[in-house]
Amino acid sequence: MGHRAHALGFACLLTGLAGCPTVDLGDTPTDINLCNPPGGREYFDEMVWPEFVRPSDTANGCTRSGGCHNEGGGTALNFRTNPLDLAFNYRQAQVFLNCGTPGASDFLTKPLAGIEPHGGMDIFSSESDPAVQVFLGWFE
Repeated sequence: MGHRAHALGFACLLTGLAGCPTVDLGDTPTDINLCNPPGGREYFDEMVWPEFVRPSDTANGCTRSGGCHNEGGGTALNFRTNPLDLAFNYRQAQVFLNCGTPGASDFLTKPLAGIEPHGGMDIFSSESDPAVQVFLGWFE
């Protein structure tokens, strides 16, 4: 008789839970361990990507033809450029950001001359480079 009582109690519990309302918690949040600058994805798409990562001067971009940071690059930071996938690329960039100290972000310090060694050469000669200012503007 005890087994029947447990089964009946379980059935009542399930029936009661079936009537509970569903709570919408909104969109699934991005990884809480990743930096999300105040400018967000929109600023990345409109400013950082075309001015800092893939400028029209293809000789100086991180994803230039034969570059290190595109599909064939084989480095820790690989962007998808063919076809272009900005959502994926934003997530890739977030891993290399430091929201507490934006100027210490590897995404900035690796290609900036005189800060850290960068196998792909220095891309930006100084902090006064307009592309560096675009990067820093992402955090304002």
